[in-house]
Amino acid sequence: MSGSSSVAAMKKVVQQLRLEAGLNRVKVSQAAADLKQFCLQNAQHDPLLTGVSSSTNPFRPQKVCSFL
Repeated sequence: MSGSSSVAAMKKVVQQLRLEAGLNRVKVSQAAADLKQFCLQNAQHDPLLTGVSSSTNPFRPQKVCSFL
């Protein structure tokens, strides 16, 4: 790696580190509590938890025509 490309790469790394250092961080315990609250609030609208009625399920197996 040449000197100029090495310097450019290091500048890019420094720029990324400055960007990451400026981010607001949330404690894992707070993020987990927020995620749990969100999941509980939206559980009644989640089709993976409540299921999908067969009449509104677009992925239900197609009925076979009995005339064929």
